[in-house]
Amino acid sequence: MTAPEISPGIRLGLRENWQQFSLLVVINAFVGGMVGLERTVVPLIGSEEFKIASTTIVVSFIVSFGVVKALANLVSGHFADIYGRKSMLIAGWLVGLPVPFMIAWAPSWGWIIAANALLGINQGFAWSMTVIMKVDLVGPKSRGLAVGLNEFAGYLSVGVTAFLTGYIAQRYGLRPEPFYLGIGYAVFGLILSVLLVHDTRGHVALEIARHASTAEKVKFWEVFRRVSFGDRNLFAASQAGLINNLNDGMSWGIFPLFFAGFGLGVERIGILKAIYPAVWGVLQTVTGPLSDRWGRKGLIVAGMWVQASGLLMTAVTRSFGWWFVASVLLGLGTAMVYPTLIASVSDASHPSWRARSLSVYRFWRDLGYAIGALSAGIIADLLGAAWAIGIVGGLTFVSGAIVAVLMVERPD
Repeated sequence: MTAPEISPGIRLGLRENWQQFSLLVVINAFVGGMVGLERTVVPLIGSEEFKIASTTIVVSFIVSFGVVKALANLVSGHFADIYGRKSMLIAGWLVGLPVPFMIAWAPSWGWIIAANALLGINQGFAWSMTVIMKVDLVGPKSRGLAVGLNEFAGYLSVGVTAFLTGYIAQRYGLRPEPFYLGIGYAVFGLILSVLLVHDTRGHVALEIARHASTAEKVKFWEVFRRVSFGDRNLFAASQAGLINNLNDGMSWGIFPLFFAGFGLGVERIGILKAIYPAVWGVLQTVTGPLSDRWGRKGLIVAGMWVQASGLLMTAVTRSFGWWFVASVLLGLGTAMVYPTLIASVSDASHPSWRARSLSVYRFWRDLGYAIGALSAGIIADLLGAAWAIGIVGGLTFVSGAIVAVLMVERPD
């Protein structure tokens, strides 16, 4: 990375940059809404409209999303260092514009899969940039708070949109009406990004200038090695992120089919699908700042184990009330983990290569979508959905134990 010049007037901190920070919070709500479009309705489109009997085939849209998003994450930080954060944010929105149209009027399941590949690029570029830019703005003292507010906006929007699409689908049908929301999200997100967002590379230059050590000239593949397995904290965070999104990918594809198998209507499925990301989103405004005060490790370990309990409760119970409680637990555990993992990766990375390290972490994390959806679909076809949910719950518990053993609190 070539360090940009420090422009006069640039300062680090949330209070000093509250206008741009707030704008990025709003934009990430639109980014999250694009994913929320699919949480309730798309698996049901596969099973009910296209009459797909195989769970593995139904969840194939999540596999395409997860693989492409992981790869988009991997390159987004590198390209952001070269072309700027704002350029990558706008590129993400341009790629995302066709997505709601393609899903709303798809003539075949292949169109749904293709739309989710585009959605993966949209999320890999746009969501990554909102995270990176907020971390750039606030500096090292408030990373947990910054990430918590970013993920709050995104995942609260996921939850609200999942509920709204279920509500609309119950009254007007699975397509196209629920996807009109996505058209609005994409248009407004693009307009705000083009007209009002400012790049944050100058803030990175200021942080590098203040950093105790000089900027490290680290090549991309060295960053990839460190984050993937070369640094114990970064490895612990990467595997936890992968398992976290593995269980999220499983719940995205399997939960609607699992609940529908017990006779739940699409509106009640929408409530269950909404409460998990809504709790996750709202509580990140608390857990992110707490990780700045209490440290990262304890919240990550406890959060993975709370998630595991929610998944196991879902697998063994058979009533809406218990499933609702389990969804709350799943949201609580994810809120404890999600912003804290990003903050822990930022802690362990020099500001000169932090954007790339976050991109590599997000690559492994979001590859979990594809692995979770595919493996859960195969297990569900062979043994049943309850077994798929329970096995993923066990993996989540083991991942928390790995963090407990390997992670060292707040490295220098």
